Amino acid sequence: MTLTDQLEDRLSNHDTVETLAEELQPVLRAALDYLPEGVVSALHGDPQGHPLHPALVHLPLGGWMVAALLDFLPGGDEQTERAADLALLLATIGAVPTIAAGWTDWSNTRRQARRTGLIHGTLGETAFLLSGASLLARHKGKRTLGKALSGAGLGAALVAGLLGGQLVYGHGLGVGATLSKRQG
Repeated sequence: MTLTDQLEDRLSNHDTVETLAEELQPVLRAALDYLPEGVVSALHGDPQGHPLHPALVHLPLGGWMVAALLDFLPGGDEQTERAADLALLLATIGAVPTIAAGWTDWSNTRRQARRTGLIHGTLGETAFLLSGASLLARHKGKRTLGKALSGAGLGAALVAGLLGGQLVYGHGLGVGATLSKRQG
């Protein structure tokens, strides 16, 4: 058993997580029923023949990493701060379709993959919210708070990414097919 397997088990093998997943998944499915089928199909990645979420995740994760590097680069100046803020903004905007595609895929997961996916998605949304709060703090001139918030958001995103890798490589989600059909 790998370290990632052990982490996944410790995080997801709880009755509370299963209960929450059982309650949320039908609500999400009902919400997806209100969208045109073409939108849901696109969010699953059906037109490309592979899941959309893993392709989209590079924009927010990459942008948040660039922002962190610029934030903590020695000798940073006003231009570096503006570049960090722009990277953070683009990443946070890019997280919106990434989150939508991820939850659309999660709607068709089962068993431990469903529980792990719930934690993965919650961590991703936490990263998004912390990054949004960071942008607000920076806009109000509270740069130190903004850096702390986006740093915490990046940490949440990295753990989410670790669990996302486990969903693909450990559970085989989206391997050889989109998640428009139930998997897990």
